[in-house]
Parts: sequence; structure tokens; C-alpha cells
Amino acid sequence: MTGQFQKSSMYMEHNPAIVENGDFRKNLDDDGRPKRTGTWVTASAHIITAVIGSGVLSLAWAIAQLGWVAGPAVLMAFSFITYFTSTLLADCYRSPDPVHGKRNYTYMDVVRANLGGRKVQLCGLAQYGNLIGVTIGYTITASISMVAVKRSNCFHKHGHHVKCRTSNNPFMIIFACIQILLSQIPNFHKLSWLSILAAVMSFAYSSIGLGLSVAKVIAGPHARTTLTGATVGIDVSASEKVWKTFQAIGDIAFAYAYSTVLVEIQDTLKSPPAENKAMKRATSIGIATTTVFYVLCGCVGYAAFGNDAPGNFLTGFGFYEPFWLVDLANICIAIHLIGAYQVFCQPIFGFVESQCAKRWPESKFINSEHAVNLPFHGAYCFNSFRLVWRTAYVVMTAILAMLFPFFNDFLGLLGAASFWPLTVYFPIEMYIARTKMPRFSFTWTWMKILSWVCLVISLVSAAAAIQGLATDVKKYKPFQTEQ
Repeated sequence: MTGQFQKSSMYMEHNPAIVENGDFRKNLDDDGRPKRTGTWVTASAHIITAVIGSGVLSLAWAIAQLGWVAGPAVLMAFSFITYFTSTLLADCYRSPDPVHGKRNYTYMDVVRANLGGRKVQLCGLAQYGNLIGVTIGYTITASISMVAVKRSNCFHKHGHHVKCRTSNNPFMIIFACIQILLSQIPNFHKLSWLSILAAVMSFAYSSIGLGLSVAKVIAGPHARTTLTGATVGIDVSASEKVWKTFQAIGDIAFAYAYSTVLVEIQDTLKSPPAENKAMKRATSIGIATTTVFYVLCGCVGYAAFGNDAPGNFLTGFGFYEPFWLVDLANICIAIHLIGAYQVFCQPIFGFVESQCAKRWPESKFINSEHAVNLPFHGAYCFNSFRLVWRTAYVVMTAILAMLFPFFNDFLGLLGAASFWPLTVYFPIEMYIARTKMPRFSFTWTWMKILSWVCLVISLVSAAAAIQGLATDVKKYKPFQTEQ
């Protein structure tokens, strides 16, 4: 098997003759691609890896802007909206029948099959623009966590009064080097082990942050909290209150975003049971699990820090001691983001590579694969185009991250930009189109109202994020040497 040329799933798709061979047919699915092996367990791991990201660390800050009433209410509202629209999207993986219809491999394929027209291009722009933004954001936040480990040790050694400043850039380069290696994983189907590891890491750092917050609440003194969050005239000005409230809503929207990769996750599931049924089960488990962690981390974090909650209560040094536990949490964040980066960039890789294969089907550089023996792995199918293109992509995201080193506002902008079109608008429009729902019926009306409300939320959150970014740019100072 080592020396034998192994065909990729893309190669099999464009070479139906392979399916005619009885030796291969039993290892292929109904679409001629290698048999899918994913289950609701691996899908849940993918979802948790995608959802419980660095956004959980900003939830205490978000609750501080919104207060005890609106904060948890907004968290629960986005949880319900995301679950509801995700179940609608799960039914679109196959069309026209959700169980026996033709498979759609990407979000764009789903929109093409159900809506068509210019909405396909709009979907692609929103999805892949968001995915690129997320990978840049994860490069930034992973480097912040790596720097936090170094700063934590500095604070422990020299005292909390020392600034201990250091540059994020070397750590972004380290993160990029790791991603260059992991990006050679051929496709989403081979990511299960990395997603499971990343999910475990997300539970670990969320639990550490929660435990440290509980300890701070118990130890006292009690932080100042209010029903409406940051107080005008004391904590913020009137205009800051408005902008930060909208920005906090954007952060929470981002914290639940995973619709950009839902279809690709569903495409890893084996059948039976039906893919939409397994995906709905994975969605319910993933969203329920993350909501519990979000409410606990957000509310307990707010109780611990009050209206002065930092934008990231681990890397923002809401806690200094025990320094080794803070270090462990930040290492877990970095490991989680290594896996999450791959979950979000694999759809980009798949899209570009499939388009290039269709455009230049005779190119050996793009389509030829060579079996290489790797220690502890066995045969690996090496592709020259995959190596060059994916390496170039990782380098590009790292460079952009170095030029754009802001955290909280970037999270809000990503959430606001992607939440409405990908999480709300397209799933609702496709459901209406599939069911041929009468205009102005009761269900049509409340679905349209939900869509328009979410559009308004996205627009004001995006405006707040842009205002916050503009403020950060004015305040930004070049790197100063560590002290």
C-alpha cells in the first residue's frame, strides 16, 4: 500500500470508472466518494471546537456592558436562534429530499440547490470572507495567549507593578509554523482527532476560568455589579455606553457562530442514521453544552470582576495567581485555537482546490498525488499544489494578523458581519423556499420578523465594532521592549 498511488476524494468524484470496480464500491458512499465515518460524537466535537472559542473569554466583559438582566437574556436568545436556524440548515444538506436527495458539499452548494441566482455568490462572499477573518482572528488570539504565559511568569518573578510588555509577532510566527504543518491534513474527514483534542482543551480553559472566578467571588471583596451593566457617568460616558452595548451584542453573536462550517461538518457523517438527524442531535448537544459554559463563564466572571471586567479575563490578567494555573489555561487556549483554525480553514482549502482542479484538470502540479511514507503515520498522499497554496494562505493570515493586532473589537466585527447572512437569512430563506410557504402566512411572517430583527442587530453591532477599532487605532502604540 505504501508505494501504491492513492486517489483523493476529488479524484474519485471526477473518475466514475473507479466506482465500477467491485473492490472499491464497498468502500464508497452513494456519491462515489470514500465512505464517511463521522458520527454525532465527532460532529459534536467539531461544533464545540468551532463554537467554544476565544469568544468565551470576552463574555464577562460583554455581560458587564449589558448587566444582569440583558446579558443572560441576550446569551439565551442567540443560543435559541443559532439552534433553530442550524436545524433548518441541517435539512438542506440533501435536496430536494432531506434524507434521500442529492448531497450538497458546501454552504454555497446548499444555497445553489435551494435558492440559486446571485444569492450563491453573496453566500460565498459572506462565508469565505468570514472564514478568512476567523483564521486571522485566531492567529491574533492564539499569540495573545502565548504572550500571556510569558507575561504571567514575568509578573510572578518581578511583581505586578512591572509592565512586562512583549511583542506578539514572534508567537504569531510560531503559530503559523504549526499551522503550515497541520494544513497538510488533506480534508475535513481527517480532522476528528484534532477537533476532539481542541474540544477537551476548550473545556479545560473554560473550567479553569470559571474556577478562578468562583474563587475570586468567594474571597471577596465583592465587585460592583448592576442590573443594567456599566453605569453612565461612573464607568462610561453616554456615547460609550451605547457603542459598548452594541459591541457586546456582536461579541455574543460571534461566540455562537459556526454556521460557516456546519455543512462541511455534516458532510463527514456516515449514514444511516440520516445525516440531518445525526446533525440535529450533534447541534443540540453542542449548543446546549456551550450555552451552559457561556452562562457560567459570563455570569460568574461578571460577578468576580463587576463593571470593570477585562476584555479577556485570562490574557487580560484579571488573575495573576496561581500563575501556573493561569499559564495552563493559556496553553490550553493556544492548543484549542490550533485545532479551531483548521476547522475554519479546511472549507477554504477545499473550495480553492476543487475550483482549481475543475479549471485545470490536466495539470499534474494541481492534481497529481504521490504516496510518501511518514514515521508513525504510514502512507501520506503528497500534493505539490496543496503544499504551496496552503502554506501561502497561512503566511498571509499571519502577516495580516501582525498588521491588525486588536482583539475585542475584531471579535465583534466578525460576529456582526457573519451572524445575519449565514446564521439567520439563508437558513430561513431556504426553509421558506423548500416548503413553498405561502407569503404572509403566520409562520412566514414571524420568520421574516426574526430575520429583520437580526439584521438590525448585526448592523448596529458592526457599527459599534468599527467605532471601537477606530478608537483602538488612535490609541495603538508600537511595541515597547519588555521590562
